[in-house]
Amino acid sequence: MLKKGWEKFSNSLKKENLNIKQPLAKQLSGLKVTEEIVEDVIKKLKLIHHPQEWSEDDLFNLAKELRKITKPTIIAANKIDIEGSLYNLDRLKEAFPDYKIIPCSGDSEIALREAAKHNLIKYIPGEDDFEIIDEDKLTLNQLKALSYIKDNVLSKYGTTGIQDILNYAVFDLLKYKAIFPGGVNKLQDSEGRTLPDCFLLPENSTALDFAFKLHTDIGNNFVKAINVRTKQAIGKDHPLKNLDIIEIKTSK
Repeated sequence: MLKKGWEKFSNSLKKENLNIKQPLAKQLSGLKVTEEIVEDVIKKLKLIHHPQEWSEDDLFNLAKELRKITKPTIIAANKIDIEGSLYNLDRLKEAFPDYKIIPCSGDSEIALREAAKHNLIKYIPGEDDFEIIDEDKLTLNQLKALSYIKDNVLSKYGTTGIQDILNYAVFDLLKYKAIFPGGVNKLQDSEGRTLPDCFLLPENSTALDFAFKLHTDIGNNFVKAINVRTKQAIGKDHPLKNLDIIEIKTSK
């Protein structure tokens, strides 16, 4: 994208004596590139000469840095349960030292979730172990498979890695916050489930943002919110923290 029409683009900058950060950010705005990002990357790469003089390597490095910032990447190193995978994992880390690489086993996670779904085991995604509910309900092959997962995945790596990848993407890269709706005097729903609902909100979200996330009418009729943990009233502009439990009071 940068190379396409670059000569004409850089010539126009020189002719009109323009700073590159604004026109380049505008050209790449669809990729969430801002003027601040362009400026920071240019400083990092020390591209002090005029864009017309930038080499193809300069453009490649510029594109690489812009992509790393606007399109952060995690490498899911799958099939970690297969023999020899640890060697490949080390090679991967050596080849891509700047990336977050998380070993995982998708097959193991699916097997554990299916077994839990059919009440054969107790398993919470992301945990380092599971509990067999009734061994007599499991076939010999199923027991062998569960034993293999425990010995070759959970015991070695702590988890199957799948939930770790999701958590890292949502909370570390995207910086979302998990917010629970709940009442000061009631944390259970009609079925007796405690805090059954959870909403993911962007960084810097407020109590009013959460109200609108729940429902437009709740946001429009917002009066105040209550932090259920502290039992303190908070205003509409109050910034929320991860794992906050919030009760919204409305005029209707």
